[in-house]
Amino acid sequence: MRSFQRLIRCGLLVFLATAFLHSFAAAKPPKLPKSSSDPTPVQEAKLPDNPTPEQVDAFMAGLSDEQARKLLQEKIKQEAEARLQVSAARDRFVDKSRIAALFAGAEEAMAALFGRLGVVLTGAESAPSGWPEAWDRLTAGRGFGQFAANLAVMLLIVIGGLAAERFLLRMIAGMHDYLMKTVPLGRLQKLGFIVSKILIDALGIACFVLVSFVLFTVIYSPPDSGYLPVSIFLVTSYYFRLIMFGARVILSPRAAGLRLAPMSDADAGLIYGWIMRISAGCALIVVIAFTLREAGISRDIYLLIYSSAGVAVSALVIALILQIRERVAQAIAPSAGEILMPIEVLQAKLASIWHWIAILYVSAVGVFWTVRMLTHGDVHIQNLVYSHVLITVFIGVDQWVQKLLAVASGGSREIIELGQPDDAAPASGIQLKEPERAGVQTYIPLIKKCFRGVLVIFFFFASLRLWGFDISVGRLIARDVVTIFLILIVGVIVWQLIKARIDQKLREEMPMASEDAEEGGGVGSRSATLLMLLRKFVFAVLFVILALIILSSLGINIAPLIAGAGVIGLAIGFGSQTLVKDIIAGIFFLIDDAFRVGDYVEAGAAKGSVAQIGLRSMKLRHPRGQVFTIPFGDLKTVTNFSRDYIITKLDFRMRYDADLEKIRKV
Repeated sequence: MRSFQRLIRCGLLVFLATAFLHSFAAAKPPKLPKSSSDPTPVQEAKLPDNPTPEQVDAFMAGLSDEQARKLLQEKIKQEAEARLQVSAARDRFVDKSRIAALFAGAEEAMAALFGRLGVVLTGAESAPSGWPEAWDRLTAGRGFGQFAANLAVMLLIVIGGLAAERFLLRMIAGMHDYLMKTVPLGRLQKLGFIVSKILIDALGIACFVLVSFVLFTVIYSPPDSGYLPVSIFLVTSYYFRLIMFGARVILSPRAAGLRLAPMSDADAGLIYGWIMRISAGCALIVVIAFTLREAGISRDIYLLIYSSAGVAVSALVIALILQIRERVAQAIAPSAGEILMPIEVLQAKLASIWHWIAILYVSAVGVFWTVRMLTHGDVHIQNLVYSHVLITVFIGVDQWVQKLLAVASGGSREIIELGQPDDAAPASGIQLKEPERAGVQTYIPLIKKCFRGVLVIFFFFASLRLWGFDISVGRLIARDVVTIFLILIVGVIVWQLIKARIDQKLREEMPMASEDAEEGGGVGSRSATLLMLLRKFVFAVLFVILALIILSSLGINIAPLIAGAGVIGLAIGFGSQTLVKDIIAGIFFLIDDAFRVGDYVEAGAAKGSVAQIGLRSMKLRHPRGQVFTIPFGDLKTVTNFSRDYIITKLDFRMRYDADLEKIRKV
C-alpha cells in the first residue's frame, strides 16, 4: 500500500515538472531596450548629377562611416565590372588576330605609362611643401650662410687638387712638351709616345683624385652638413675627369701625331669640345639630383630632375649633329664621277639624310630613357650616355679596323678630314706607302664584310643588354655567331699562311716569262706541280675540318657524320681503286722527276710535249697538234727526250771515191 502511494506521488511530481517546463518554453521573452551599438538601417547615399566641388565637399561631410564605405564599395564594383567588360571585349578582339594582340598589349602598356606619369606629376605638384625641410637638412638649419660656406670649401678642395696636378705636370713638363710636339716616325715609336702620354695624363688625374680626397677627409666627417653634397660633387668630378681622359687619349686635340682617331686637328678639337659640354651638363644634373635626394626631397621631384638629363643630353647631341652634318655628308658621299655604282648611289642618298636618321635615333633614345626613368627609376645616366656613344664607338672601331686592313694589304696610311674633297691633300700626318700584297688584298673585302656583320650583331645585343632586355635566344645566337666567326677567321688565317708559303715556293720554282721556250712554254718544275696538288689538298682538308667544327659548335652531333663519311669513304675506296692507283702513281712519277711540264716524252705509242699534269692524268701534245690524255696508272715506261743531253746517230751519204780522212776532219 505504501509503495503504491509513493508511486502516485512520483507521478504527480513528474507531471507538475513537465507542465512547468512547457509553460516556460512557450512564454515570449520580454522586450529589452535596444543598445546604441545595434546596427541601424543605412540610408542609401546618392551623389547629385554634375555636382560642383562645394557640393562634393558638403556631400562627403554629411556621410557617416558606413555610408562612405558602402559608396566606395559600389564605386569599386562598378569599376571592376567595367574593366571586366573591356577585358572580355579585348580578348574577343585579340583572339581574331595577332596584330590585334600586339595592339592590345601596346595599349595596356601606354595606359600604365600614362597612369604612372600622372602619379609622378601629381606627387611633384604636391611636393613643394617639403622644400623647407630639405633646405634645413642641407644646411643643418643654419641657412644660406652654411650653404655658401660648403660651396666655398668645395671649390677650395677642387682648386687644391687641380693645383697639385698642375705642379706635378710642371715637374715633367719637358717630357710632356717633347711628346706633344715631336712627330713620331715608325709604328713602334708612335706606340711608345702614345703609351707615355697616357701614363703622364693618368698620373696627373691620380694626383688630383688623391689630393682632393685627402683634403675632403681632413675637412669633413659624416655628421657635417656639407659631407654629402661635397662628396657627391667630388665623385661626379672624378667621373668627369675620366671621361675627358678617354677623349684626350682617342682624339688628342693638341697632338696630331698621337691621335688614334683618323681625323684632322679641327675635327678632333670640335668633337672634344662637344664631349666636354655634354659631360659637364650630365655632371651638373647628377649633382643637383643626388644632392636633393640625399637632402630628403620627394622621390617624384628627384625623378623629374634626374630625368631632365635625357632632354639635355639629347638636345646637345642633336646640336652637335647639326653642326657637323655637312662635314660628315661630304665624308660619306662617294667620289665624283660620271657613272656611279649602285652602292655609291646608296652612299649619296645616305649622305643627304644621315643627320635626320641620327636625330631620330638620338630623340628616341632620349625619350625612352626619360620615360623609363620617370616610370621605373631603374636606369642611370650612364645608360643614356652609352646609348649615344655606342654607334660612334662602333663606327670608330670599324674605321680603325679598315685602316689596319689597308695597311696590312699594302695601302697608304693617310688622314682624311671630314668634308675634305678626295683630291685634296691630307690635313696632317705622313703617308706611308707599302708594297702591295695581292694575296691578302683578295680577301680584304670578305674580311671587311664579315667584321661589319659581327659589329652589327654586337651593337644589337649590346643595346639590348644596356637597356635591361635579357634575351636568352639572342645570347645563344650571339655566342654561336661569335664562335663561327672566330673559327672562320682562324681557318682563313691558316689557309692564307699555307697558301702564301706555297705561292712563294711556286714563284721560285716556275720559270720567268723571258726564259720560256719558243714552243709549248717553259719547262715546269716537278716541285711546282706537287705544290699545286698540295695546295688543293690542304684547301679540301681545311674546308672539311672547318665545316665539322662549325656544325659541332651549333650543337649538331658530328659523330654520325664522321662514321657515315668513313663508310662512304670505304665504299668509294673499293669502287675507285683505279682512281686511287692513278693518283698514287702520278705522285710517285712526280717525286721521281720522270717528266715536267714542257718536256718532250714518249709514253707507249704516244709522243709529245707535256702540256698539263693533273691529279690523275697528264696531257701530251703531239707536234702535229694531237692531244693525248694518259692516266698515270697506265704509264709503264716513259722516255724523256728533254733532259740534259741526247745522242743521235746521223747517216751521211757520199760518193765512193770521196776522201774519208777529209770527211772525218770536217
